[in-house]
Amino acid sequence: MTKLTNLTISEALKGLENKDFTAVELTQAHIDVMAQHKGLNAFITETPELALEQAKSSDKRRSERNAGALDGIPLAIKDLFCTNNVQTTAASRILDGFIPKYESTVTQKLFDDGIVMLGKTNLDEFAMGSSNTTSYYGNVINPWKRNNDDTELTPGGSSGGSAAAVAAQLCMGATGTDTGGSIRQPAAFCGISGIKPTYGRCSRWGTIAFASSLDQAGTFARNVKDSALLLQSMAGYDAKDSTSANKVVPDFAAALTGDIKGKVIGIPKEYRIDGTPKEIIDLWEKGIEWLKAAGAEIIEVSLPHTKYALATYYVIAPAEASSNLARYDGVKFGYRADEGNLTDMYELTRAQGFGEEVKRRIMIGTYALSSGYYDAYYIKAQKVRRLISQDFMNVFEKCDALLTPTAPSAAFAIGENEDDPIKMYLNDVFTVPASLAGLPAMSVPAGLDKQGLPLGLHIIGKPWDEETVLKVSGVIEDSAQFKNTPKIIKKD
Repeated sequence: MTKLTNLTISEALKGLENKDFTAVELTQAHIDVMAQHKGLNAFITETPELALEQAKSSDKRRSERNAGALDGIPLAIKDLFCTNNVQTTAASRILDGFIPKYESTVTQKLFDDGIVMLGKTNLDEFAMGSSNTTSYYGNVINPWKRNNDDTELTPGGSSGGSAAAVAAQLCMGATGTDTGGSIRQPAAFCGISGIKPTYGRCSRWGTIAFASSLDQAGTFARNVKDSALLLQSMAGYDAKDSTSANKVVPDFAAALTGDIKGKVIGIPKEYRIDGTPKEIIDLWEKGIEWLKAAGAEIIEVSLPHTKYALATYYVIAPAEASSNLARYDGVKFGYRADEGNLTDMYELTRAQGFGEEVKRRIMIGTYALSSGYYDAYYIKAQKVRRLISQDFMNVFEKCDALLTPTAPSAAFAIGENEDDPIKMYLNDVFTVPASLAGLPAMSVPAGLDKQGLPLGLHIIGKPWDEETVLKVSGVIEDSAQFKNTPKIIKKD
């Protein structure tokens, strides 16, 4: 029998149904692998006892023919989703030891479908970063290595712990959040699939906020079908979230027909950025040929305001962060600096509780919202955001989806770009525009660079059209036949 940790979610569901193994056996296999790879630092909190209890309950439900859609599947949960009676930290000292007494809507939906939670994954503090090196709990290490080189690489961020855990087969899938690329870029760096749905498709209730108009929950998995199955479970209207859309959730897995004949795929000319490595451009061209071969029509399109996307994002996101993070003051929960008078306590709690990147973004955001600068920066950025969104709506009048690279490089060494915040922010150059427009987008592994590291292709769709995004992604996946895994994974 295939090693249990090598199975996809759909394969595991079939095996559980056929009684080839139990949920307890499947869960224990992943717990064992987690123990072998603690050096990746993918988890902040591991919950093996809880997982085994949930697995036993799953086996009981299955024996009673009452199994949920994902019953018995071991998942990892990004430590930004509040989990009842399980520590939730957002990878920040200021929330160290915080144990919620409520469940996020996304995790509740997954639990309702029978998933097993292996633990809470590491991330950039408050999801602010693209390298997973800003966590209070230390760096996450990408399970991939360059050819003949043991240099530790970033898994991408902010959802790097989730991406690394899926890539290293510590779990069968994982939740993530994407504000400017925090699912898609780590998926590309770790050689797995990752989808950010349309803003409002998944509830944000119970998810710790970074930038409220941008944050959206999504999934990581080993292939496109597994991503569709997870998204199916997570999506849906939630009255507790005013930004949740009251729309019917389609059968996402059913969209994976492989038939894209007659679909029109746009290639944005503005994404051909000077300095992008040739191998990334070459992979993009290969992706275009794959879609042509599958019967799609390829056209060049223009998104003229794309060049302003990063600047716009780095005004809006920090501004919203400065507002959202004002609640962390040491009074009601989390870390408290018990020194001096009340004002000293406030100031020292925030100074000591937040990391450098979080403080940098709070200060940028507070400045952008301050008197005299609000109109010049924040309001202007919102106007440009509208233009960026309109660009996408214009091109979607003549095409069904867009194809671009996911990231401007493969995974880089930890610490390589950290002395240059601007260079770090450029990691999101291909992913931020879709986030600003609230569009569904997915990264699919499509090849390796000359150093043996995975590269992803990026599919962007119309609002609420995750089905086409998944369908096109499935064609890319079938064409690429990307079967590579990190060397640390032991096969049969």
